[in-house]
Amino acid sequence: MGTIQCLKTGGVGEITEKKSRFIATLKPVETEEEATAFINEIKKKYWDAKHNCTAFIVGENAQVTRCSDDGEPAGTAGRPMLEVLQGCALTNVCCVVTRYFGGTLLGTGGLIRAYQGAVKEGLANCEIVTRQTGTVYTIGTDYGSISKLQTLFGKEKVILQDTEYGAQVIFTIILLKDQEETMIRQITDVTAGNATIEKGDPTTVDVPWEVRNADGRDFGIN
Repeated sequence: MGTIQCLKTGGVGEITEKKSRFIATLKPVETEEEATAFINEIKKKYWDAKHNCTAFIVGENAQVTRCSDDGEPAGTAGRPMLEVLQGCALTNVCCVVTRYFGGTLLGTGGLIRAYQGAVKEGLANCEIVTRQTGTVYTIGTDYGSISKLQTLFGKEKVILQDTEYGAQVIFTIILLKDQEETMIRQITDVTAGNATIEKGDPTTVDVPWEVRNADGRDFGIN
């Protein structure tokens, strides 16, 4: 896996337009089957709603996309919802917007704005992260090199998981894919070749992703 933007935790958001309620429910998913199961779960929960419109994106390269208007006029719900998710460059995400009809027709433009607005509100209540591939390393060094390595780790924003003090000092760190070659060389240089460097298991790192709109969040859709 490379670097992707995805949900760490899902969320729910709701807006009201001319007495119609639009409830957006979002969840992280990893397969089309998981997305379908989630959609069915929400449809069962909101069985009495007029519409349960859907959009989801799955795959490391966001290669699988699906959307449904669920009875709304074509192109007024599922596709606009999908565009919000794509505007955030998200993948492995599923969204259902439930509509309880309020008795007033919104028109094409009104529906598009409402469904997109609901998705944005839902996203505001999700935890969005940039998920990166990394590798765990253990670095053993003498006490004389501690401050040099700590300074290096701080400068290069290396993720420090643990420090053990014994006959040697053992740092457990995570190096992101684009850090590995450079950092291993720098660790060797600052310790004059005296550090032991052991490569461990691959892992993933979630970095919080800030988004902004008119209230401080920007979801890629005007």
